[in-house]
Amino acid sequence: MTQEHAALQPTSSPSWSITDTPEGLCLTLGGRWKALSGEAMRLPDNAFSSVRTGTGRTLFIKTDDLGDWDSSFITFIWNVKQAAGRLSLRLDCQALPASAQRLLALLPDRATPPAPHQDSREGPLARLGGATLDVFHEIGTCTTLVAEVGHGVIQCLRGRSSMRLKDLLVDIWNAGPSALLIVSIVNFLIGAILAFVGLLELRKFAAEIYVTNLVGIASAREISAIMTAIIMAGRTGGAYAARISTMQGNEEIDALQVTGISLAGYILLPSILSLVIMMPLLYLYGTMVAIFGGFVVSMTMMDLSPIGYWLTTFDGVDLNQFIFGFVKAFFFAGFIALAACRVGLKAGRSAADVGIAATRAVVIGIVGVIALDAIFAVLANAVGI
Repeated sequence: MTQEHAALQPTSSPSWSITDTPEGLCLTLGGRWKALSGEAMRLPDNAFSSVRTGTGRTLFIKTDDLGDWDSSFITFIWNVKQAAGRLSLRLDCQALPASAQRLLALLPDRATPPAPHQDSREGPLARLGGATLDVFHEIGTCTTLVAEVGHGVIQCLRGRSSMRLKDLLVDIWNAGPSALLIVSIVNFLIGAILAFVGLLELRKFAAEIYVTNLVGIASAREISAIMTAIIMAGRTGGAYAARISTMQGNEEIDALQVTGISLAGYILLPSILSLVIMMPLLYLYGTMVAIFGGFVVSMTMMDLSPIGYWLTTFDGVDLNQFIFGFVKAFFFAGFIALAACRVGLKAGRSAADVGIAATRAVVIGIVGVIALDAIFAVLANAVGI
């Protein structure tokens, strides 16, 4: 009895047949077995329906008319082997080409069953615990970075730092003088807006003169420090994260670690120091520009001499307001630089990860600056500033 399968013309197409003989079952293969796919590489479920099967019987393979073949032929033989195993047949592959026997030997006797689907859903406590552990890990990593940078500063003062002076000067230029234009525009407009809104409201109470105190105190205490920090988070912090993540993708970070060069001294220290040095100075500059913006608007809307405006401003704004804003700018700079460097170091290695790292650094910097400002406001209220 014979179960046959033959492809359509031409005759060189793959064909197979199963014949029941006294010696056992004979699987005859012929034709060219190349570039096959789908059902052509599978043995039909009813292939052994018309022949006797059972334990102790052997399935021989005959390849006298076999032509060229590729991996699709091996796939077909592997399917035959699995079907024979399910029917308790012993497969005799000695008639196969030697190369086909070697390839078939690399395959398992049966297909690996798919792994059972594991329920990845976690309970709320498990998610909370994982998030808590991630937060503590991030705090520990950032603390280590701060300690390494602090050690680098000490080594720099002792003249033993691995930081290059050229890198520090380049970063100082990028974080300071290169940002003067945008800092000037933003703070000037903020000061002008404060003066305009203040004059409109104070005029109702015949108290336009106090607009000088409004612009001066608001700029020195809060607005200039926050706006300058936001500018630097978007401009410099994003640039730091993009630069470091690009180095991560180009494996420059790995090369530095392999050669034993400290990342804190070579990359992080000049970036953080430059922003910490320039940010307070930019704050002072931005405060004066904001006050000047208020001065320009006030001169067009109120009857007051220029000298009187400046004298009233500096008489109404205490020095401790500038000191308070200066200290805030220092901490803002440290946070922005550290967050940007940390985001860059933990970024992926693809081109898309560079943009993601820059965006994340900007968002973290802006939100962190506002949160720090709220903390400083509480502290200032506690000490009576």
